[in-house]
Amino acid sequence: MRAPPLAYRLATCCAASLLIYALLFGFLLDRPLSLGFLQQQIDARLQRAASIDRPKLVILAGSNAPYSHRCEVIEPLIGMPCVNGGVAVGIGLDYLFARWRPLLHAGDQVYLPMEEEQYIRSRQAAELGPDAAIMFRHDWCTLATLSARRWLAAMLSFDLRAALMSPIEMGLVATDFHDPRTEVTGATNAWGDHIGHSEVLARANRDVLSVATPHHATADAMRGGYGSAMIAEFTRWATSHSIHIVGGLPTEFADSPMPDATLQAIRSVYLANGGEFLELPNFSRYPRSAFFDTADHLNETWQIEHSKLLAAQLRWHRSSIAAVHPADPASPPAPHNTPSD
Repeated sequence: MRAPPLAYRLATCCAASLLIYALLFGFLLDRPLSLGFLQQQIDARLQRAASIDRPKLVILAGSNAPYSHRCEVIEPLIGMPCVNGGVAVGIGLDYLFARWRPLLHAGDQVYLPMEEEQYIRSRQAAELGPDAAIMFRHDWCTLATLSARRWLAAMLSFDLRAALMSPIEMGLVATDFHDPRTEVTGATNAWGDHIGHSEVLARANRDVLSVATPHHATADAMRGGYGSAMIAEFTRWATSHSIHIVGGLPTEFADSPMPDATLQAIRSVYLANGGEFLELPNFSRYPRSAFFDTADHLNETWQIEHSKLLAAQLRWHRSSIAAVHPADPASPPAPHNTPSD
């Protein structure tokens, strides 16, 4: 009996290898410490939003949202439920928006103090972020709503390191491994805010922060960024569903601010697509001593102060929020105050 042609045998072996790879990473291997940590945070924030049955404020960004904004403080000041929906800058915006769209309704307000990196992130980087592996292992429903290119990227997002680390992480979780991250960087509260990143813990990062030089994107990069296109599309979708989109600025060092042209480019992403834009009196700029470990992360003390300032501006900016308490009219915007070190 003649043996099958070599090309046929090679093709069969390749198909079998691909099938084994897909079955292993789709159903068996997992990263419960590195990726599971992110997945749990995303799911917890979505569950809180699903439990709210009236207009709400949702803050969406990368880690700038939970580290530098505090819904626990904002909620009572604006008289509106608040959910801090940000997790990490590496999470693809298409995935983030796909998860949040079903939970956003007419009258909701979404504040987006997106990091500069999120506007200029390339499509390739966005498709191969941690959410790709999370979707392929745990969230096929969301993956099915995205493009076929996203399906392929999700399936091929695993490598040899993932194959080696998965059994290790799964074994650690099975033996009740204590995750030390809470003691080092803080925890998360019921609103989705990061808490516990105190000024005391921030001292360990003081030397690094003192010499950090933030990279600012150009206005052209902002206007042509893949992230900018996704934010623009999300803004148009939200506006068509009577959901109020308000763009904002990420926190940054007062002594190293983004160029004015970059700021204008960020503003235009929202204003040109039916959204609004809010600038705080200090342009979200703070002295380096106010930060925790990066220019996107205020320490807890300043996170609270920043949130109070944002709440005052939101009350003034949106009459719909102030109307929640008609007997308590919105206060005027806080006076201009640009901090210095």
